[in-house]
Amino acid sequence: MKRFLFLCFALLLAASVVVPNAYAEGEKGVNLADNSKSAILIERDTGAVLYEKNSNEKLPPASMTKIMTMVLIMDSLDKGELTLKEKIRTSEYAASMGGSQIFLEAGEEMTVEHMLQGIAIGSGNDASVAMAERLAGSEEEFVKKMNEKAAELGLKHTKFQNATGLPVEDHYSTSHDMAIMAKELLKYDMITKFTGTYEAYLREDTDKKFWLVNTNRLVKFYPGVDGLKTGFTNEAKYCLTATGKKGNMRVIAVVMGAPSPKERNAEVTKMLDYAFSQFTTHPIYKRGVALKSVPVSKGSKKTIIGVTSEPISVLTKKSGSSKDFTQKISMHQNLKAPIKQGDKIGMLKVIKDGKTVVDSPIVAKDDMEKASWWEMYKRAFGKITQSK
Repeated sequence: MKRFLFLCFALLLAASVVVPNAYAEGEKGVNLADNSKSAILIERDTGAVLYEKNSNEKLPPASMTKIMTMVLIMDSLDKGELTLKEKIRTSEYAASMGGSQIFLEAGEEMTVEHMLQGIAIGSGNDASVAMAERLAGSEEEFVKKMNEKAAELGLKHTKFQNATGLPVEDHYSTSHDMAIMAKELLKYDMITKFTGTYEAYLREDTDKKFWLVNTNRLVKFYPGVDGLKTGFTNEAKYCLTATGKKGNMRVIAVVMGAPSPKERNAEVTKMLDYAFSQFTTHPIYKRGVALKSVPVSKGSKKTIIGVTSEPISVLTKKSGSSKDFTQKISMHQNLKAPIKQGDKIGMLKVIKDGKTVVDSPIVAKDDMEKASWWEMYKRAFGKITQSK
């Protein structure tokens, strides 16, 4: 009898564990986005899909494009290639952008921090292009980086033609791919300080003071929502990639092609309500936690430390448990210098009942330069003397 009861408990626990697509559209009669063309709801840390509707349908993303623009900006900040206080000069081309803008003038300089406010809060096309030019030299080269990053993230149904989302042929994404971009952006804790701000001022100390109001009204009206990006064009209709956090759980909800902003917000609200009422997250690691050192050939040091690249959690139903999970750390072999901070050097898997429920890169904590010839000589000489 004890063995039978234990087996029943184990089966119930296994059923509570969420794996990608476990709660997709159609199961349990869940209908959350009836009036949008496409939608998806995921938990951020695990990427588990809690609901989806036409999530791989290619559609114009409008200004949600700027999620990828912000990913590349935050990546550069994280690597120290950019600072928030650096002043960015606005080109004639950047200043000429139409649509949503913060009305930058050609030659005007603004800090990266204020440019990010202009992009995240005000959806500034001019600020997006100014940052693109700073990071890649031109918008065209920046778009190449956007598409390279999309490929790196495994996004098979996304193609960018600009950094803004302004209407152009052959520029598309899907709700699934937008959710994965949002997942990547949310690795950077700082980003929600921008996307979660409802209103702010630019040029406060000048006579050109400019008031920004977040295009994502849920930031103000739904507790816990702190991002990420709206979008609208006549072709795309009303779109929103939203994120919210309650307790330990952060979720991402995407709708594309909603008929009105009211309907868009209502459907995202339903998705968030569903996630927070039905599921819970059990944190395991924060981002940047040291996991393991691994040898490096011809490096300035003999080993490099691998750290978590993002928050790691386990997702269950509200009644579930996070026990009985195992972790597997696999570090790359035969690593050679140079290695850049953030380079992938291993993988962390969280496994339950033989199934991988989390699969996340382990990255280099710091840069590793090549050893100088003198360092290599000293090491070789040391080995010779030790062998005598």
